[in-house]
Order: sequence, then C-alpha cells, then structure tokens
Amino acid sequence: MNLDTLKAFASDGGRSILDLFEQDVDRAHVFSASTGDMLFDYSKTQIDTDIRAALIRLCDEAGLADRRDAMFAGAKINETEERSVLHTALRNLDGGPVDVDGLDVMPGVLDTLQRMRVFAEEVRGGAVAGAGGSFTDVVNIGIGGSDLGPVMATHALAPYHDGPRLHYVSNVDGAHIADVLRQLDPTRTLVIVASKTFTTIETMTNARTARAWMVDGGGEPARQFAAVSSALDKTQAFGIPEQRVFGFADWVGGRYSVWGPVGLPVMIAVGSTAFDAFLRGGQAMDVHFRAADWSENMPVMLALTGIWHRQVLGYASRAVLPYDQRLLRLPAYFQQLEMESNGKSVAMDGSALTIPSGPVVWGEPGTNGQHAFYQLIHQGTDVIPCEFMVAAEGHEPELTHHHRLLLANCLAQSEALMRGRSLDEARQRMADKGLTGEECERQARHRVFAGNRPSTTLMYPKLTPFVLGQVIALYEHRVFVEGVLLGINSFDQWGVELGKELATSLGPIVDGAEGTETKDGSTAALVAYAMLHRETE
Repeated sequence: MNLDTLKAFASDGGRSILDLFEQDVDRAHVFSASTGDMLFDYSKTQIDTDIRAALIRLCDEAGLADRRDAMFAGAKINETEERSVLHTALRNLDGGPVDVDGLDVMPGVLDTLQRMRVFAEEVRGGAVAGAGGSFTDVVNIGIGGSDLGPVMATHALAPYHDGPRLHYVSNVDGAHIADVLRQLDPTRTLVIVASKTFTTIETMTNARTARAWMVDGGGEPARQFAAVSSALDKTQAFGIPEQRVFGFADWVGGRYSVWGPVGLPVMIAVGSTAFDAFLRGGQAMDVHFRAADWSENMPVMLALTGIWHRQVLGYASRAVLPYDQRLLRLPAYFQQLEMESNGKSVAMDGSALTIPSGPVVWGEPGTNGQHAFYQLIHQGTDVIPCEFMVAAEGHEPELTHHHRLLLANCLAQSEALMRGRSLDEARQRMADKGLTGEECERQARHRVFAGNRPSTTLMYPKLTPFVLGQVIALYEHRVFVEGVLLGINSFDQWGVELGKELATSLGPIVDGAEGTETKDGSTAALVAYAMLHRETE
C-alpha cells in the first residue's frame, strides 16, 4: 500500500470532528453509505472529502475491482494454498453458475443445501429421532469457525428459535463438555460433529467423549450423530451414516463457513425458511458490494475507515459494540474473522510487510460495556475507534421502552466520544456543586473528557435473519478489502500451525513419557509441576 499521499493527512487525525459538522450541515448524509434499509454512518470520524478521495485512490491502485471480481469468479486468490475463495457461493441462491477449474460448483452447493433443509425439518418435526423419541436437544461439537459462527447466529436469531434446544462444545477442557452433557438426555440428544477433515484434535476428543456418554446412557450413536465433514471415510469409521454427513469444499474457509453445512445447527433451530432468509441477506450484500461505486459501497467505506484509523493514524485497537444482547458473540466472531484473516506480517509476494497489519478487535454488547471498559475508551490515553451497531426496533413490542433506552444509550455514547467535556465545563460543574480553589480544579480535571474520539454507527430496522446475513457479509467483504489494500493473503492462517505441532509433541510428555530434555527450561519445569500435582488417575 502506498500511504505517501495519505501521510500528508495524518495530522488531520487530531482536528475537531465537531468543527467538521459545523462546516458542513449535510455531513451526516455525505459521509454515510446505505443499501436497502441498512445505514452505515462514518461522519463521526476525521475523514473529509479529500481524505476519502485519497483512500478511494488506494482501491484503484490496488486493483480492488479486479481482485473482487476474481474472488466471485472462482479464481484461486488464496495463493499460498492454491485455493479459490467462494464462501459467497454458499449464499448464491439464484445468482448463476460459479466455475472452479472449469466446473460449475453451484449444483453441488444447492444439492447440499437441500439435503440440509430436509434433514433439519425432519429433526424439527420428529421424523428423525433418537432412541428415546424426538430430539429435545442438539449439541454441536466444533472449534474456531465451526463453533463461533453457529454460536453467534443461534444467539442472534433467538426470536426465531422454535426447534430443539441448542448447545455448543468447543473447548477441549473437559469442563466444557461435562457441563453441557450433564443436563441432557442421552437418548433424545442429537450430536453434530463439525470438522472438515474429521481430525481436529479438540473436536474429535470431545466427539469421542460424547459418544461414550451416549452409549452409557442408552442412546444410539448411529441414529443420534451427524457430521459436517468432507472426510467420508473417517465419518463412516466413526459410525455416522453417509446420509447424515454434510460436506463442503476446501474453497470455504472455516471462519467463512456458517453459510453452509456448518450452519446446520442454526437451520435446525430456526427452520429452513429463516435460514434461507439469512442466506439472502448475505447475497444482497454481495450484490451491493459488486455493483456500488466505491464512495457508496458500504463494505469499501467500512474498510477504508478502518485503514484510515489503523494504517494512517496508527490506532492499534478497534472496539465492536453491538447494542443488542443477542449479538453478544458477534465481537468474538469478528475478532476471529479479522485477526485470523489480516493478522499477517508478510505480503503476498513473501516480502516483509512494511506497514501495520490488522488491528486488535474486541468488544461486548452495550449497555453492559458502559459499566466496564468504556472508562478507558472515553478517558484512557489511547484512542480506540468504536464501531457501534443498533436496530431501530426490537423484537419485544411490550418492552419498547427498553429498546428506546438502549437506542438512546448507543447514540449518546458516540456523541459523547465526539463531543467530550472541556476543562472549563468541568470547572463549572464543580463550582455548581460548591467547590472552590484547588479542590475545584483537582476535581474538575478528573471529569474532563478529551472527546474528538472517532466512531462509526451501523443501523438497521430490526435484527432479522436477512439483516444478520447482511451484517456478516458486510464485515467479510470489509476484511477482504483491507487485505487487498494491505497486499496480504486474508484467506490462509498459518499462524495457528506452530502451536498445534508443539502441542502434538508435548502430548506424550504431559502423559508421562520422557522427553522433557528436548524442551526449554521453562516448559520442562511447567510439565514437572503439572505431573507433581496431578491427582492419581
């Protein structure tokens, strides 16, 4: 990325956002983008017309349009793994053929989707049942993208949840699966094992524990297990019938996989009609991303705002703040999406990256966060750009007063970050309380808010399956755009490999075998401590 032009604007990161509003009464409309009923407002940043034009030039210089079109066309843009990147095909319900190596993949995608619909509705209706009757509960066993996506979507779509109860197990810590299974009936529980290769050690360890629990409790694994995997030989060896195995190709990365078979538990929970609406929301954002001019393109402007804050102004952190309790797992989902995708230090050509890569992404739902970490956001020494999101309307008409209070809080926080409170204003507040002299000055300084802290706001009418699909696809494309501008591969994740390899080598040593002499002093000492304090098994 050539930041030379933008570096000239870096000092503008300190100018007053309030002054920009005073200079342009239409700023809120000029510095926003929309698609359908969704609005993205980035006017509470220091971006102006000249800065936006310079940022957009980066898109053209990087060949963003060609790269985008190559992705949708099935080109192998994941160059380090020689793979296409086609999670978009999973939601391409009526968008035409998509070729990979000269073969249209859409018939297979749509066939798998139809098999999912049939299975989900049979589970929901009781035609597919366990040893003890219709399924009351579903346990999804996965990790990473095979867990975060469906967990997030299940919480988000709670108002549409009319199927069996859903539970998720991801951590290899035995406490996780123990706490989930102890509340369930092993004869009326469906277990879905989500692992593309069916070799993921955490997932398979939990799967074997779940199978043993089911057998001991009178359940029948052959009737009560399903798999999301492309390894039919391994699923068959595990005892899962082929008709209950739903596979997906290697051109779907784990963190992009909720649109397909990984979303099976969500489909069971909310039904195939609602899940189709989720897919259509994602498809609608794809259409917008491919058609809209850069300045009106929501994923592009979200990405360029991120580039402005991270690569130009140097803000190392980004807070995602959904004002919706049902989006409580969305920050974690976006954390994986962005940090696993763009947490790189090497450019596509193998050279060292000379600019900062992706930011640290974190957050929690409002209003809870206001009583936790917002103190640092408002008065800490580091500037943390905030990304608010909120619906205009909630799902509970009898609790409209709750939602109005929620909305007021969301809007107030972005205004407070921008407006702040000056020392003079703080002095006056303390004087009104009767303080004078040095004590008035001391107390006033603790109540100063620097303000001028940037934020964006994403608003939508209501959190429906369609809107959730729009939001997820919006952020997927945002990550893609940022990766193109950074010149990195957003679709591999080699950074997770080394730890896995070392864990494999440490397994026998932790089990009691010799070999600590091959490890560093710290690791050897920690193994010795664990073995010394291990209870006799």
